[in-house]
Amino acid sequence: MAEKSAATRRAYASDWDHFRAWCSSHAVAPLPAAVETVAAYLASLADARLKASTIMRRTAAIAYAHRLAGSPPPTAAEPTKAVLRGIRRRVGVAVEQKAPATARAITAMLKGIPDTMQGRRDRALLLIGFAAALRRSELVALTASDLERTPDGIIVHIRRSKTDQEGEGHQVAVPLGGKLRPVQALDAWLSAAAITEGPVFRAVNRGGRVAAGRLSEHAVAEIVKRRAAAAGLNPALFSGHSLRAGFVTSALEAGADLLKVMDVTRHREVRTLKAYDRRAKAFRDHAGRKFL
Repeated sequence: MAEKSAATRRAYASDWDHFRAWCSSHAVAPLPAAVETVAAYLASLADARLKASTIMRRTAAIAYAHRLAGSPPPTAAEPTKAVLRGIRRRVGVAVEQKAPATARAITAMLKGIPDTMQGRRDRALLLIGFAAALRRSELVALTASDLERTPDGIIVHIRRSKTDQEGEGHQVAVPLGGKLRPVQALDAWLSAAAITEGPVFRAVNRGGRVAAGRLSEHAVAEIVKRRAAAAGLNPALFSGHSLRAGFVTSALEAGADLLKVMDVTRHREVRTLKAYDRRAKAFRDHAGRKFL
């Protein structure tokens, strides 16, 4: 699984362990697995009321394990596909959407952040995650050497990402800004924490002591939720991905060109952004605007 991200490898490993345990309890072989075995397993997941997204991921994990072993994936067989079609109809494929942390939401979060070491870290994390449309994994992977200074802002060098498993890297420009001022917030944190090398975002204890190691991806989500709650927003609606989604939504609401948005988000397909675009324009020129 070397070409997969660390998060994907962990998820696939857990899913594969679950499938192997199920096979053991049913006295059938997990590798190579018979088509009937996989179909029965997937049906059992649907019976257990797992989300369609979880079932699809476990299907992908089984397929990947078979490809690694040089065996044809049983998930590609028509009986398995038929079961998956039935699961989609029965369970549904709607993905649980978290709220985007738009510019308005970020502004509300920032107002309640105190000028403490932890507060400076959180302010910088929210703003850089938002301004560079970073994934949680990209945010916690940032090091001081990944930040290139320019007169107009900073260039964030992303060494590896979900869509760049070969490590070719991407560069994302973060302007100085005139409202949220993400670079200023970043500099305030780096200066206060005396960070000149190593991880940019680190744990801070109650006494304000900054750790040497990087934050976890889970910690990013907790920070977003905590700051959302402090701003009077429902924390259950937010996640680490809300920062990235918030940039996309805010940019499209402001009328930004899709290709310009892709320069920041690094999406490979325009169609991926179409869902955000539809959301951003949902009330603009609504058919019932003049009479509702």
